[in-house]
Amino acid sequence: MIKVIIADDDSFICASLKTILQSDPDIEVLAVGTNGEEAVGLYERLRPDIILLDIQMGKLSGLDAGKQILQSHCDAKVLFLTTFSDDEYIVKALRMGAKGYLIKQNAESVAPAIKAVISGQSVFGHEITTKLPSFINMNKKSKPDLSLYGISVREMDVIELVAKGLNNKEIADTLYLSEGTVRNYLSVILEKLELRDRTQLAVLYYRHENCRNE
Repeated sequence: MIKVIIADDDSFICASLKTILQSDPDIEVLAVGTNGEEAVGLYERLRPDIILLDIQMGKLSGLDAGKQILQSHCDAKVLFLTTFSDDEYIVKALRMGAKGYLIKQNAESVAPAIKAVISGQSVFGHEITTKLPSFINMNKKSKPDLSLYGISVREMDVIELVAKGLNNKEIADTLYLSEGTVRNYLSVILEKLELRDRTQLAVLYYRHENCRNE
């Protein structure tokens, strides 16, 4: 059973989400909060498997609440569900280590997203993943150092191009490789980094780059 806390200052959204999530036999909603302070308190008291946070809430924002939770519990799984797709909010969520950022357009997708996060994936809506390449190029100074993961210089070249949004053919053309070789590189890279897909790879690249450049 996946234990979840919801925090949103809109009581209708809270009630709707609770109803939808509790209709799934694998999910249990432990509690509902209406602001960031309540979210932090509920997390400390109940220690859920995942906490679902809105961005803008009274007293303490969801972003600040998520940051506080992750500073105290680095293994916490924080998932943002919001109407705001502002670049600043997305960047802050990525930097703090949130497991996901979804836009409130399809509440039916929340339960699958929660299960994906619990299984080890990062979940970002289409509106977010399309922005990742531009985030990666903002204020870029140097490539992140992933050598501790056993990533070679050539593999790093492939990772950077994936993060920029290039497909396998475009990467092959850029690096003068065959598409088969690129696929092999990606398979090895994902195994070394213990990631599932290209989106997770782009998110990892972005996080490491910003930690290096801050």
